[in-house]
Amino acid sequence: MQHRRHHAISVQQASQEAPELVQLLRLNQESQQRLRSIMALVPPGLRASVQAGPIEGSTWSVHVPSPTAAAKLRQLLPAFAAHLRSKGWDVQHIRVYVLPQNR
Repeated sequence: MQHRRHHAISVQQASQEAPELVQLLRLNQESQQRLRSIMALVPPGLRASVQAGPIEGSTWSVHVPSPTAAAKLRQLLPAFAAHLRSKGWDVQHIRVYVLPQNR
């Protein structure tokens, strides 16, 4: 067994040693792709603040900075989900989370 102490390794090396990491990286990449896909449907004033969140089965999450932004996005969820399904993603539910404010 090889011991590592404070040696940096690449993501590729880490993923070879931890298949779970490969799955997490793939889901993160897919979440970012979903966000890019719906960005044209997001109101221009909110585009810079919407962040991709986790994918759990057929549920995808997005993160926003305020309850007001969350309320606006929740009105658009049916359109987002329909758009994503038209692109081939299995999205049955989209959750909107308000990120905690840094104090």
